[in-house]
Amino acid sequence: MSSEDKAKSDFHNIITEELAGFSVDLKKSDTGILLSASLTEPRAKSEKSDSEDEPIVTHHQINVGDRTLSYKVTTGLMPIKSEEGETEANIFFMAYTLDSVTNDEARPLMFSFNGGPGSASVWLHMGALGPRRVAMLPDGNLPPPPYKLEDNPATWLDKTDIVFIDPVGTGFSRPTKPEYGKKFWGLNGDIESVGEFIRLYLVRYERWASPLFLVGESYGTTRASGLAGHLVEKGIALNGVLLVSTVLNFQTLDFAHGNDLPYSLFLPTYCATAWYHNKLSDDLQSDFKKTLAEVEQFCITEYTVALAKGDALAAEERDSIAERVSRYTGVSKEFVLQSNLRLNIFRFCKELLRSENRTVGRLDSRLKGFDRSTTTPEPEFDPSMTAIMPPYTSMFNHYVRAELGYKSDVEYHILGTGIKSPWDFGDSGNGYANVSESLRMAFAKNPYMKVFVANGYYDLATPYFATIYTLAHMELEPTLKSHITVADYEAGHMMYINVDCLKKLKKDVAVFIDKALKP
Repeated sequence: MSSEDKAKSDFHNIITEELAGFSVDLKKSDTGILLSASLTEPRAKSEKSDSEDEPIVTHHQINVGDRTLSYKVTTGLMPIKSEEGETEANIFFMAYTLDSVTNDEARPLMFSFNGGPGSASVWLHMGALGPRRVAMLPDGNLPPPPYKLEDNPATWLDKTDIVFIDPVGTGFSRPTKPEYGKKFWGLNGDIESVGEFIRLYLVRYERWASPLFLVGESYGTTRASGLAGHLVEKGIALNGVLLVSTVLNFQTLDFAHGNDLPYSLFLPTYCATAWYHNKLSDDLQSDFKKTLAEVEQFCITEYTVALAKGDALAAEERDSIAERVSRYTGVSKEFVLQSNLRLNIFRFCKELLRSENRTVGRLDSRLKGFDRSTTTPEPEFDPSMTAIMPPYTSMFNHYVRAELGYKSDVEYHILGTGIKSPWDFGDSGNGYANVSESLRMAFAKNPYMKVFVANGYYDLATPYFATIYTLAHMELEPTLKSHITVADYEAGHMMYINVDCLKKLKKDVAVFIDKALKP
């Protein structure tokens, strides 16, 4: 045998040994060479039952700036067990980790989830953080079908490994018995089960020494803030928590009779929406930030005081306040008076563009829809939700099976359809779920933790001024206030569907992660 033939034979034997037990499928894609393997590397120091399937591991590449990132995706189910050892649910996850990392202890690890409650992790995953992204129109509007995936050069993978978690009842995650669902479908049960997933992941993949981050969106910010307090009690301290479109105190969002708080806190977003659609007077249209500052001041002074007076408000003052609210929102003074000075979100979404037979979105009030009739009091649907549901649903289902190799006929629950009982928001003692105290306690017990807050100006689901209000009422130790970074974006709830905001979010988060890694 020649030396060349011997070298080829040795190389073949090495490759055969390395890939023993794997089913290998090489494909060309716009991310480079895709290697799909049906069997993962053996897990060290882990316990599993014979019924647990091994995760699927695939290998990929993406260009980010001047770097080529080679990474693997581990896709599978994590069993959540009772104290007696019975598996009560399986949580689906997708973990993105860089190849050729010599020191996992220095590599940050981020756990990501969305909200709902009842939403899978697909939005942050396929919209902002992951290396593959659902292609939308540049401003975030619905593209024509068939939909497409594209590489995401704004992925966070260059800064941190990322584990996307689908809580029980979302994605492919299921309770093992129907009656077990209620244990997970509530504020406390959700926090405990996701916290247990995080503990198990750190155990099975030996990442206890890594810098740790959480990122949540919408109700996911509720979960993340609750987890920050829960995990530190379990001995797991976080370097950073990232809150995208935040709700910590549900009193700020609940348009309940007798709760005037949301009317003041939503008004700046009503104003931003009217500004975007050019419904304000010329002096207010001329300077967006100055206008918002003026409205915010009105909301925390004259408007709040007027609402607090209730029926005792004098007619002359009521007329004056109605004039101001009309001026800042672009709806008529008569409509404000008929609404008793209190503009409900859905009434506003219908009223602002009623004369054009258009509605504005709740998740993103930049986006417009139209109803069969202009006379109904509220929109028939949220045009910002219908813009994202079809492309994200179809492209995730394609991606997880065709590119990640996870073959299943089980329905992937995108939003709400997997939760089979009412969500238990817990006994908060005041009628509203509020996890801001849990976040404050996490700060108190771990004063090195940093928090990043991303707000969309056109978000009517979790309006930015409600977030500012909640942060200002945490009674946080003054020396820790500088640990909170707030960034604003000229888009809605999912600000990253706008390409310019996606790029800005990536830059802001990169700076935040670097800062959070410093003592």
